[in-house]
Amino acid sequence: MVSSISYSVFTAYFFVFLSIFFVTSNGFFYEELTEGIAIKRTEKTSHLHFYFHDIVGGKNPTAVKIAGPLNSTGYGFGSTLMMDDALTEGPERTSKLVGRAQGLYAIAAQEDVSLLMVVNFAFMEGEYNGSSISILGRNPVLNDVREMPIVGGSGLFRFASGYALAHTIWFDSKTGDATVEYNVYVTTNEVS
Repeated sequence: MVSSISYSVFTAYFFVFLSIFFVTSNGFFYEELTEGIAIKRTEKTSHLHFYFHDIVGGKNPTAVKIAGPLNSTGYGFGSTLMMDDALTEGPERTSKLVGRAQGLYAIAAQEDVSLLMVVNFAFMEGEYNGSSISILGRNPVLNDVREMPIVGGSGLFRFASGYALAHTIWFDSKTGDATVEYNVYVTTNEVS
């Protein structure tokens, strides 16, 4: 019984090896077929500049605490907030709305103030209306400029990659409200 199980396992691994070897050794056929179809990819890099308004205090907060440490009313390690923040053309909250920052952020460090950012920038104005970019990364908020990766997107930002640079231009230590300037460099692949 043991030898038949070992033989079956060996046979399964052997056929998997042959399948991988066969696909790998004939990879040129796929490449020829791809070239015959003439898929053309062009990269386009866009620079986006806007302001992010995070309102934690007051009557109409745009970020609310949804989880956190037990027996804590503060915003320490583990605190998680859901946001629907305005993205504007200029630094004033009353500036033209260009989109929304929707997602969550959590205090992910015990020794400093670093956030885990999971956010979509959904654009509602101009040529990017209906498109979004997705960011997933670390945001050490006490640094002057923070870099976070773009991990994807939708609409005109389909197949997006790149990075976002965040710079806090205003912070209210009493309420936790902040205005952050973003310079986003996003690269997309256009298939034709």
